Amino acid sequence: MSDTSVVLIEDHDLTRIGLRTALKQQPGIQIVGEAPNATQGLEVLQSLQPDVAIVDIGLPDMDGIELTQTFRKYQAEHADSKTKILILTMHDSEDAVLAAFAAGADSYCMKDVSIDRLVEALHATQAGYSWIDPAIANVVLHQVRQGTLNGRAVNVAKTVEISAVEPEFEQVLESYPLTERELEILELIVAGCSNAAIAEKLYITVGTVKTHVRNILSKLCAEDRTQAAVRALRSGLVA
Repeated sequence: MSDTSVVLIEDHDLTRIGLRTALKQQPGIQIVGEAPNATQGLEVLQSLQPDVAIVDIGLPDMDGIELTQTFRKYQAEHADSKTKILILTMHDSEDAVLAAFAAGADSYCMKDVSIDRLVEALHATQAGYSWIDPAIANVVLHQVRQGTLNGRAVNVAKTVEISAVEPEFEQVLESYPLTERELEILELIVAGCSNAAIAEKLYITVGTVKTHVRNILSKLCAEDRTQAAVRALRSGLVA
């Protein structure tokens, strides 16, 4: 499997240098370019066409949301451009999150994300999945519950997979139904709880939680916790 090529678009020098240094040490990640503002960032994206661009939402000349909108327009005219956008920000407000996805962002991470989780997000984004930071997953899940995203009917392509459980998944659930404990944990996943929080609430170890989560993902045929939560809501497993 080839490395995931990444461009960093971040105006704070120390943050950008820190990201570059940390990511360069990660196997499977290749930093191919960087820019301190949106104008240069757009030029770098168009010339280098990386797999994923990490875009800071608070850029000085235009914010990351406007950059994403502008770049998506460019991509609509250039079919060979397949770059995915991962927004990196300190903002977890509903308006910021929904605006980013409405602009065409593929994934959304908070700046305090660990480097391991960021690498996970990069690979998932490059593979075509939306990676949503658990800290803001409830914002998207709330919109899914309402059936809309940013005032529009939900469409799975640019956010998370929200389709109802397919017939083959229903067959899996019939053959391997969720246990009472797995349903408890699934409800807490939907509520946005981390593995540690779930372990504390249910008085079990984090390792046990991880085992249950793996089983839940397998039974729901989900790629990640967010997709599992959305499928749980859509299928009525969790109200």
